Amino acid sequence: MYLNRNLFIGIVSLLLTGCSSGFLGLAPMGDRKEYIQARESYEQGDYQAAISQLSDYIYKTKNVSRREARAYRLLAKSYEQLDQPSRALETYLEALEFHPKNVPLLTELGRLYQQNGLTERSIEMYDRALAAEPDNRMALTGQAANYTTLGFYSKARSFYDRLFELSEDISPQYLALYAATFLRQREYERAFIHITQALMQDDSNPDFWRLSAEAHRGLHMPQEALKDLEIAILLAPDRMDLLSYKALWLYETGKYNLSLQTVEKIMQHQPDSTLAQFIEALNLYKQGSLKTAQKKLEQLTKTAPNSFISEIAKKWLDYRFHSSTYSK
Repeated sequence: MYLNRNLFIGIVSLLLTGCSSGFLGLAPMGDRKEYIQARESYEQGDYQAAISQLSDYIYKTKNVSRREARAYRLLAKSYEQLDQPSRALETYLEALEFHPKNVPLLTELGRLYQQNGLTERSIEMYDRALAAEPDNRMALTGQAANYTTLGFYSKARSFYDRLFELSEDISPQYLALYAATFLRQREYERAFIHITQALMQDDSNPDFWRLSAEAHRGLHMPQEALKDLEIAILLAPDRMDLLSYKALWLYETGKYNLSLQTVEKIMQHQPDSTLAQFIEALNLYKQGSLKTAQKKLEQLTKTAPNSFISEIAKKWLDYRFHSSTYSK
């Protein structure tokens, strides 16, 4: 009986100690409130306060293995919201020292690397996440995007294929990205099939119509391509990139006046657009205004000497105006 009574007193003492200083090394009970407060600060957009609160919450725990991954993750996201990617990176890397197999940390770091153009490092993080959780959707889509960036389109599709196997409800966004990989490889029929499936789910996205237009163009259906592009422009009338596609494709189909009208619309918003100026010169050349076209092309080589447009303009000048074949 005496031993049982002593055992009971010991257990009670241990429990009381745990409540005040962290039972078995766990964070004190009050810390939960601090984390909740920091999360609320984050949700309210007060990221600086969230950083201060989360730093206090994380670093008061002397036992580093007990520092919570979710708190690190929220701290890193707070730095991202304040446009401090280097601090966010440091936070993720520190967190992974203590939680090397934590999938949410790995995927978030993979995303951050990806957004900052560090594709190879992003691939490494997503590989580690998929090793721990093969069906993680964020890692699958992240890897698909990474391999698309590197130009490994078949490899990218393997990750989309796995994603599609996991669910019958396929997001139109991923169908469109899937279609884009076929476009880059000039597999226009397959691209058209998948972008059409995306449009069946969401016909309000201008980029879906742009991809459909590119597929039609690849299938040698220029009028259908222009129709799709017109829908995209109706949905996003301020998108100068869509108008640039239209101006170029009208030029390719011999509709030089319409192409020039579209160029004029672009230059009303972007008077310094070198692409619009180049397309204008091409149209003028085709309409017989050779000297004006030559002058505009020469001007392009001076105003943007190191640009891609400048290089193309130089080639045009050499071929159309400076070559012996033309001179004859």
